[in-house]
Amino acid sequence: MADESPRPRAAGPNPSHQFRLVSPNFSVETQGLLKPLEPGPLASLALRAGRFFAALQSGPALLVGAVPFDVTAEDCLFQPERLGAVDGAAVPEAPAGSRWLVRPQPDAAAYADCVAQCLDLMERGQGQVDGITKAVLSRSLLLESDQPISVARLMRRLAQDPTVTLFRTPLPARDGLVPVMVGATPELLVSKRGDRVVSHPLAGSARRSADPSLDRQAGRDLLNSEKDQREHRVVTESILDVLSPYCLELGAPDGTTLRATASMLHLGTRIVGRLRDAETPVAELLALLHPTPAVCGMPRPSAAAAIRRLETYDRGFYAGAVGWIDGRQDGDWYVTIRCAKIAGRQARVFAGAGIVPGSDPQKETQETSAKFQAMLNALGIDEHGRPLQENAA
Repeated sequence: MADESPRPRAAGPNPSHQFRLVSPNFSVETQGLLKPLEPGPLASLALRAGRFFAALQSGPALLVGAVPFDVTAEDCLFQPERLGAVDGAAVPEAPAGSRWLVRPQPDAAAYADCVAQCLDLMERGQGQVDGITKAVLSRSLLLESDQPISVARLMRRLAQDPTVTLFRTPLPARDGLVPVMVGATPELLVSKRGDRVVSHPLAGSARRSADPSLDRQAGRDLLNSEKDQREHRVVTESILDVLSPYCLELGAPDGTTLRATASMLHLGTRIVGRLRDAETPVAELLALLHPTPAVCGMPRPSAAAAIRRLETYDRGFYAGAVGWIDGRQDGDWYVTIRCAKIAGRQARVFAGAGIVPGSDPQKETQETSAKFQAMLNALGIDEHGRPLQENAA
């Protein structure tokens, strides 16, 4: 699998080794790769990070990077050479007006059939998905351009939505090329500063409308949707259950509210807690929470089995997490959704939908199409590779 190949070892100011995580309230931007963290599964990340910082003699006391969806696969974190924003003048640009070849994996009809199969298995309670109450099924579009894809331009377009967290991070090298994961995620998995821990899960979605009255109605419908509220409760209750033993205080002070991005409406619940032990590593909390029911399902082992059985491609670092860990073992980790894996002239974009009893295969397929739009709009094309009218540099 591409995302399990050896990690890049060379240091230097390679543009591929730029890292950015820019939220509305906080940002981390780095350049270069000084030293990679020994790769491994998520369960060992806290131990490996602790050893790394204990042995650190020079350079920033910081690890940045990503973990994959599969918790048993190897992660990709590294110590950067230096902190600070990238000099945009050093990043090559590509001209606008690319032509694109689009290969859905799977296509919309096949995805709807997968959803139907999942619902049938839920209803009958058979096989590997026995007892499943939710599964998040995804699909992807493999895009190939006739020109190199400009990550710099893509990042600028994604940054036009100030409500999301912008990110780019290098992935494990393949055939001498370092792919880059780029995205604009709305979902905070876990943030830790001292004894304070925050998570802001999203589940339950609706497409936004350019008509303000229709957009407001879509928000009201989402808040009143029994199916979407049920899907959201599965996620928030799971996170509260996981964090509760680690916290002296834990709650959701604002309740469940609408979380709006430029293209989507989501149900969101901000969870805030105070840890019993301020020295609990953020990587330990990350390992406990990931993958949440928002990107996997419930129960987690059964949902993961359904994903392996029904999806037709390897997620890699999609639906994983991107973030940072500092020498105090604090950090921020965001879910890698609304993202694309970029490698030369190729981009793979991803979208998923939460399947629960009562889901409609066609509506879930439409939801994935809506979620593709954040990345496709930034690339200037529709789901079929046709240029958008608003395709401006």
